[in-house]
Amino acid sequence: MKMRKTYILTFAGIAAGIFLAGCSSLKNKNSESDKEVYLPSDREALHKSVEQKTYNSAEIARGIVKGDWTIESVLGQQAVGEKTPYLRFDPETKRVYGNDGCNTINAIYTINPSDSTLTFSSMAATMMMCGVDGITDRQIAQAMADTRRYTWSLEGHDYHLTLLDGGGEQLMSMVHCNFEFLTGAWHVESINGDPIDVEGMNLVIDVDEGKIHGNTGCNIMNGKVETDLDTPNSISFSAIATTRMACPDLESETRLIVALEDACKAKALSPERVVLLGSDGSPVVEMVRVDPSQVD
Repeated sequence: MKMRKTYILTFAGIAAGIFLAGCSSLKNKNSESDKEVYLPSDREALHKSVEQKTYNSAEIARGIVKGDWTIESVLGQQAVGEKTPYLRFDPETKRVYGNDGCNTINAIYTINPSDSTLTFSSMAATMMMCGVDGITDRQIAQAMADTRRYTWSLEGHDYHLTLLDGGGEQLMSMVHCNFEFLTGAWHVESINGDPIDVEGMNLVIDVDEGKIHGNTGCNIMNGKVETDLDTPNSISFSAIATTRMACPDLESETRLIVALEDACKAKALSPERVVLLGSDGSPVVEMVRVDPSQVD
């Protein structure tokens, strides 16, 4: 059974103690400033523009770190938790949010891409008893406290971040999970590898809102978009519904809906082109970015 407390504690390092109480927005009732500590469920207040969330080649070259990162390993162990361990870097506020597999956490981070230095301070977290053996929450906190440097790499379509101590020893490895490249308006160019020439087959995807809507070339379509931090680049489309107008090309509409429901991963081929992949890694839908005004 999980135990919740109503106290709050903040600290500059592990030695001061780690974990706090369990709600999304917490206050230190003993603090003179009564300063709020924001946790991940407050993300709505941290909404940023698509341009700020999406990586581009210049940022990659400069080693910019932002967005959601799934923690894969920590202090030589596979990261294990009741929830998926992850960190979210917000470069505008210089704060990091996430979950250590059991408790929600946040901290201030200081980063300098020019010399690849990175440190965490003012760390805070909820304090819950966790029922899973081998959970790596304390190792994650220790790794963050010891972090002094980082390395950043692009391997295929996946971004990898490694945190290092002052001597260059690896503390934590993470993979980037950010689907903001999907947010926008798109024209469908191919389905299951076959070129599609259907005028008006356009979709609008909003990752933050978890919604997809658009036009199949005849009918209006709406549905849900869900991402999963457990698997890098994992995404799913569900609850897809359309209007029921009689259309001359219902076959292409049906193929599009089935392909979207089969999609389980997304890759950015370029800033202007994306592909949705099936469970076997084959392309199911390829799209090119268009002006939102072109979508009904």
